[in-house]
Amino acid sequence: MDNVDLNVLRQVQAWQREGHAVVLGTITRTWGSAPRPVGSVVAVRGDGLIAGSVSGGCIEDDLVAKVREGALALSRPELLRYGVGAEAAQAFGLPCGGTLELMLEPLGPASQLDALLERLARGERVQRHLDLKSGAVQLLDPVAAGQGVIADVVQLSESSLITHHGPQWRLLIIGAGQLTQYLASMALALDYQVLVCDPREEYQPEIPGARLTREMPDDVVMSFAPDGHTAVVALTHDPKLDDLALMEALKSPAFYVGAIGSRVNQAKRKARLAEHFGLTEAELARLHGPVGLHIGARTPPEIALSILAHMTAERHGVRISSAEVLMTAQGGGAEAGCVVG
Repeated sequence: MDNVDLNVLRQVQAWQREGHAVVLGTITRTWGSAPRPVGSVVAVRGDGLIAGSVSGGCIEDDLVAKVREGALALSRPELLRYGVGAEAAQAFGLPCGGTLELMLEPLGPASQLDALLERLARGERVQRHLDLKSGAVQLLDPVAAGQGVIADVVQLSESSLITHHGPQWRLLIIGAGQLTQYLASMALALDYQVLVCDPREEYQPEIPGARLTREMPDDVVMSFAPDGHTAVVALTHDPKLDDLALMEALKSPAFYVGAIGSRVNQAKRKARLAEHFGLTEAELARLHGPVGLHIGARTPPEIALSILAHMTAERHGVRISSAEVLMTAQGGGAEAGCVVG
């Protein structure tokens, strides 16, 4: 669930506290081309007000009309399908041949919306089980439920709908300086779970939504257990801290590993990692340094933007190698730190 859909749940909570009846719609399956991904949500208030989107607007208009006609006065969850056949697809604004399946759920005390939002506010991943017969909801830890850190977005059966909420991507930042404040805040807005590691007590960051640990970086990387949905970025400029984290991160399946510093310092860092920690050429080639895309960034927020832009490209399979970044830099670095580091 991304921030757009999270905001829908927050709006639903506000409506319920005002005493309104609300029906929540969740996309459970799509066929062909569909405007929104599986797991997206829309909410319709009892008087027809709407929050969120599952199409270009036509399905939302149909839901509003159904609410006002009393057709969505549901006592239990109900499955609705739009776009079957070319005529219906055109009528509901779906791309040619697109079909969308929507689970409509009347919300009440058993829906556990308040508890879900409380856990999401703590940065937790939550697996939500909706019983299709009773409408009752259970909230589980995906790891405890055997689904791992990252799980499928939606699982629909004859008896239940299972959805997954909270950050699906993780970011470990080594160092708690000024740049970290911007990088962590922007990453949180992009639905990352953020952990900041800095054993130096003089750094006291205040980043709502991010966690801080004072353990040594190599220990933190190992306990964090980076997987294919994890990024590790070292920002301290201190080899005693950055190198320890990179040593472990480059051996992991993390999809992105980066470090701040000039091209000269990056070469020295790779030599240290090879000589003292035995990293192979293939492992060292995974290191993005200077970190981020070259966009002429100089200020901390600009540098944070360049890093997250590079991470986003990697997430979506757009590969930009360190060599390509350096060729475009024309003597500059991807971040301000590399001209002084």
